[in-house]
Amino acid sequence: MSLSWSRTSLALAGGLTALTLLTACGSSSGAAGHEGPVTLTYWGWTKGTRQAVAAFNATHRDTKVRYEEIPSGTAGGYAKISNAVRAGNAPDLVSVEYPTLPEFVSQGAIQDITPYVTPDLKRKLLPQAVRLTTLGGRNWAVPFDAAPQVYYYRKDFFTRHKIEVPRTWDGFRAAAAAAKKADPKARVATFFPDDPTTFEAMAWQAGAHWFATQGDSWKLDTTDPATRKVTAYWQGLLKDDLVHTHASFSPGWTNSLRGGGTVGYLGASWGAGVLKGTLPDQSGKWAAAPVPTWDGRPASGMLGGSTTAVTRSSRHTGAAVRFATWLATSADAVRARAASGQSSAYPVTAALRPVARRAFDTRYYGGQDVYALFDAAAASVHADWGWGPATSTTNTALKDEFGKVAGSRGAASLAAAVRAGSDATVRELRKRGLKVMGR
Repeated sequence: MSLSWSRTSLALAGGLTALTLLTACGSSSGAAGHEGPVTLTYWGWTKGTRQAVAAFNATHRDTKVRYEEIPSGTAGGYAKISNAVRAGNAPDLVSVEYPTLPEFVSQGAIQDITPYVTPDLKRKLLPQAVRLTTLGGRNWAVPFDAAPQVYYYRKDFFTRHKIEVPRTWDGFRAAAAAAKKADPKARVATFFPDDPTTFEAMAWQAGAHWFATQGDSWKLDTTDPATRKVTAYWQGLLKDDLVHTHASFSPGWTNSLRGGGTVGYLGASWGAGVLKGTLPDQSGKWAAAPVPTWDGRPASGMLGGSTTAVTRSSRHTGAAVRFATWLATSADAVRARAASGQSSAYPVTAALRPVARRAFDTRYYGGQDVYALFDAAAASVHADWGWGPATSTTNTALKDEFGKVAGSRGAASLAAAVRAGSDATVRELRKRGLKVMGR
């Protein structure tokens, strides 16, 4: 059963009444109210955001933004935001990734901004991103960027050893075996034990639906055929030592990339900027391809992607949403982010994708039009995946269990690890007073 956001709020409201509370205590300025000159505070971490804020401040007189770069969400940023909200000293705006948005809504941390999210604005944005920010028919954030899956690979290595770039997951396993045979230290990908979102994106791509609602109850299912297929596949890759198990973006992972031990990266659109900034000396050696699929037809999940939300502490809701809208829809914002040299963010606004394409220096990828690849990947993102209201619990449990699987080189059960993540989520939902079906 797929997740319907029009019904998700029933579970959220039934457990914590967050939607009602936030609607009652939302904007202090009113949807149509006029605000005088204001200064907004904004916490975030995405590449190029500081440059985008500077561009906004240079062209706007009535609203100024003070930007503070904080650790990424799972590296401490979300804890910092939550603590500030509880203390009543949160900034006006915060970065929130799509998976965490329902949890912030359920906690009453952010405002309902429905009056400001017009039909005209929604028509400009990637439909999948709009769905992920709409709970119970209400809008809770402005989509900032999207993150369709992409596979990056060392073109020189694949060419030299006559390894075919995989189009399917069967082909990916064949490429992994060929790479290991060609160079015993080489692996075409990494299983990140500390980053469950990569695994979740692959389950999403395969057609899984982990979180659903029925009436006022949640339903969790991580034992569906699509998830079982993904877990069995990666269990085999780990067991046969066909992928590395470095922590994501760790010195071990980076050194393996630098030394040619890792010759592929299952990432997302933003990964193009990461590789470019991390490995500048490998310019011209990397290329990008569609993420492999089960049947060779285009399909993608999203690996990350972020929104801009207005906290419940803000007294400048209208100005805050106007700034968030500018970030999502302004060509100046896209160009400023690209000017950082490390951002390959994929705009949620269709009209800005040609701007991003022109602004991104493709020489690192041998002149390849990576944004055309992102376009195709974004169009193939399954639209019926949704996130639950306790994603931090889910991912913390998965991270702990994935570490055990990686440490055993696949001797421990990946399916059991996913089940443990589900069980931890059920316990948390019940602790919060939410109903859970069939468990």
